[in-house]
Amino acid sequence: MLKKILLAVSGTGHTEEMLNALVDLPCIATADITILHVIAPQASADAMVELRQEGERVLAAALQKIHICRTADDKNACLKPSQVTTLLREGDPKDIVPRVAEDMDADLMIMGSRGLGRLRSILENSVSQYVFQLANRPMLLVKDDTYVERINRIMVAYDGSRPAGRSLELALFLLQGLKGGELILAHVNPNLDGVTAEQLQANPEKDPVLAQAVVQIRRQGIAYRCKVSTGKVGEAICRLAADCGADLLLLGSPDRRPTIARSLVDLDRLLGNSISDYVRVHADCPVLLTRTPSE
Repeated sequence: MLKKILLAVSGTGHTEEMLNALVDLPCIATADITILHVIAPQASADAMVELRQEGERVLAAALQKIHICRTADDKNACLKPSQVTTLLREGDPKDIVPRVAEDMDADLMIMGSRGLGRLRSILENSVSQYVFQLANRPMLLVKDDTYVERINRIMVAYDGSRPAGRSLELALFLLQGLKGGELILAHVNPNLDGVTAEQLQANPEKDPVLAQAVVQIRRQGIAYRCKVSTGKVGEAICRLAADCGADLLLLGSPDRRPTIARSLVDLDRLLGNSISDYVRVHADCPVLLTRTPSE
């Protein structure tokens, strides 16, 4: 499911450490990784040469941080050198990153994020926000102040929708063969028909939406627990993730743009009017936004 991963590095943040945590998962161990760094065009040839040299240093530093098997006797979870490729491109990263993802048919993009919200994302030229808006494939955002050493607990924001189902499938894939791994299934504002809020809090599996997902989880023999909450959806998801100590949060983000407008920026979404935008800014853990393009 995740055979090709694009890691966009800028020389700051903890995206390389996030990749290492993913590589520790048995299902990711054989994936091919492309490490991308984008440099801005320069007016003079000398300036371009200097910037390219700096870009090569950024890529070399990223390689040093990533768990690559250095010797034949290295038995730790690591990538083979043949699995890792570096790529230095010139241009605007807002355009280059999704283009490279398309060209390589990446199953997942990993990017750092300053955690800017709403209007600041536009005013401060947030690369990750623009890429999230324009890309049509899953994207893992790692805020610059977020560090994850190991992934054990994966939370899925689940409401029974198709995008949520995609998130659940991906979470189950990530947890395959992971010793001590746990799936946290969270539903905000469940239907209370026939039960009280207190009863549902005490036994979340009484929520018919979660009950359907639990059947799928049990078939795979993965440890799980269910959580329900009420309130504003984005805030509740972030609160549940913090309370459960989630190492990774999966959230479905449907592609609502019509085909003709997929190259255009949707101002409302850039201003933060979506749940996924709120969660990517406020969650304490890395957020993997799954995409389910419209038919």
